[in-house]
Amino acid sequence: MKIRSLLNRVAAVLLCAPVLAAADVSPVAQNTADYAVETYEAAMTDTLAELVHYKTFAREDLPLEKNPEFTGFKEALRDKAIELGLEYEDHGHVVIVALGDAEDKLGIVTHGDVQPADPSKWQKSPFELDGDSEPGKLIARGSEDDKGPIATALYAMKAIDDKGVPLKRRIELIVYLAEESDWGPLREFLKSYPIPAYNITIDANYPVVTAEKGWSEVRVTAADSPVGSDGEPYLSEFRGGYFRSQVPDEARATVANITPALEKAIRARAAQHGDVRYEFAARNDGSLAVTARGKATHSSEPQHGVNAIAFLANALAVHRWPANAAGTTARYLNDLVGTGILAEQFGDIAYKDDFMGPMTSTVTMVKAGDNALTSYLNLRRPTGKSAGRLDREIRAALAQWQRDNEIELAQVEVDLGTPYRVEDAMHVAPLLQVFRHFSGIEDAGPVAIGGSTNAKLLPHAVSFGPSMPGKAYTGHSEHEFLTVEQFRLNLQMYTAMMIEIGNL
Repeated sequence: MKIRSLLNRVAAVLLCAPVLAAADVSPVAQNTADYAVETYEAAMTDTLAELVHYKTFAREDLPLEKNPEFTGFKEALRDKAIELGLEYEDHGHVVIVALGDAEDKLGIVTHGDVQPADPSKWQKSPFELDGDSEPGKLIARGSEDDKGPIATALYAMKAIDDKGVPLKRRIELIVYLAEESDWGPLREFLKSYPIPAYNITIDANYPVVTAEKGWSEVRVTAADSPVGSDGEPYLSEFRGGYFRSQVPDEARATVANITPALEKAIRARAAQHGDVRYEFAARNDGSLAVTARGKATHSSEPQHGVNAIAFLANALAVHRWPANAAGTTARYLNDLVGTGILAEQFGDIAYKDDFMGPMTSTVTMVKAGDNALTSYLNLRRPTGKSAGRLDREIRAALAQWQRDNEIELAQVEVDLGTPYRVEDAMHVAPLLQVFRHFSGIEDAGPVAIGGSTNAKLLPHAVSFGPSMPGKAYTGHSEHEFLTVEQFRLNLQMYTAMMIEIGNL
């Protein structure tokens, strides 16, 4: 036992020493990462197939604790953890899978809930892992966000355990089950739980994310009113979007009392939108249905999508619509939101930060309520402007627009999230080292993202993958996937990351 203890101490020293070398990892980290891929790549894919089967999205009619999909997901995770020789703890909205018994801890933070998916837009069920439709891709809701990373972390931990790698820190995979809908239960959990000193979320991008924009939203509600009594054209319908953190790929409007000249003008303007597919359908009541189809993506990266709502409103901008709910909404979107993503039309609200980049803006939904329509404008705000100032500027722009158009909005709501930045986390340098070593990108440095992860709730937390720099994040889209190559690379990097940071 004494000899084994001495060897373990020597190994731990060797693990830490190479961390200071440029673009290199310790031999133990390299060897264990290679072993993980050679031994567990197929099992990791099988586990992902099992996890994506569960429809773990929030439902208004059924609380999480009574939802059989979440119950089944937790049971599957528990059974897999036990099978792999790992510890499992169920804390309700949070489950923890752990390796090691050291007093100091490394938190690997992720989530097991997902956004809804529209089955009509997938080649197979979004809740069935599809590795055949597009060879080289693993397609499913949650494959990238975040069930793929969960499966990766499980087998990284298993490989480390198999090889008997000594760790100074207990590794805790913290899986939250309501990240996409409600952070309240996690905040409550963290009030009493011993939080690890080092925390890494696996819910974003590489190389290392040290700053996240604040998730924010402007909700504008327009009340309905009688229009069209004299036969004038008006919008009897305007709607679109699926959920509030997705650039919408579909929107629909209906023009009542359509005239040939107006239809021609709408079609001509729509034809200028090369990235949008339009469908026109004349109805027996003399109306025209117009459907716009764009490209869905995560609303934190609107540059990778094509916003069907924004472009549909633009196609309708050939006419000054009467100010019922649909007409008011289309006019507001055209005047203040537009088809851009930097809020440059919205009064004085646009700004940018040298590191975090510009505030982005994208309308994600237009949803009908009781005799009203509410539009949801998702902002991702960096540091550089106070919340108070931004709130005043938003409300001033809306007030001026109402005066100019002689329209009174039914309601305006503004929620501004807080940007998050880490300046001095000690594990940033070794994480960059792991990424540089396995990716071959030697000049990789810290980055900022528009996304908002649970890193905001933890001390000195940064994000590490699973999406590569320069690649569109597919989570929240209707074509979510991880490539087989990326899945394999993630397993290598997560295994090495746990060893290197687990021995700081």
